[in-house]
Amino acid sequence: MPITCRIANEVLPVSQNLRTFVVRYIYFVFDMSKTVPHLSDEEIALRADRARELFHQGFNCSQSVFAACADLYGIDDESLALRLAASFGGGIGRMRQTCGAACGMFLLAGLETGSSTPGDHDGKAANYAFVQDLAARFKQQQGSLICAELLGIAPKPQSPTPEPRTEAYYHKRPCADIVAEAVRLYLNAINEKQLHSSEEKRNFAG
Repeated sequence: MPITCRIANEVLPVSQNLRTFVVRYIYFVFDMSKTVPHLSDEEIALRADRARELFHQGFNCSQSVFAACADLYGIDDESLALRLAASFGGGIGRMRQTCGAACGMFLLAGLETGSSTPGDHDGKAANYAFVQDLAARFKQQQGSLICAELLGIAPKPQSPTPEPRTEAYYHKRPCADIVAEAVRLYLNAINEKQLHSSEEKRNFAG
């Protein structure tokens, strides 16, 4: 009878591929993908407020979400975080497609669960599953993932030139609230993910 071990509800045949078993065992036990500590409600609220503040300073929706949380993953240079997320504002390059706030979450999801190993199908699947979960939560919360629908405008080609940030601009758009809620949504999802991981570890140890 082959030697097997159960990891995260999956039975792995040890004798079939010892290297794969050992690597996945170490990865599971030490949870090497988890880089963000559990965040309190107060810290989540502070980061949501920071996203709102960045948007009111003139940064786009994607920049506001990503930069409010990027330091959790070691990106302490806020200017770098702002540049990394810059192209996704306005529904990706002001094309009014996928909301930039959602794109900011997806960029963070890459830092949380993304794989840098070629051919890592399990890693890709885990990342895509997390992104799909975030997208579903965002759509349920906001009603849509599409920028044009969130703004109530026709989905037609847009000029690349952004509108001036005036009082009227902020008054007519829901974007400041959306970026704050996107940060809350993302960080609460991370907290839930960590709780689930801890429960799996206890089950494994038991």
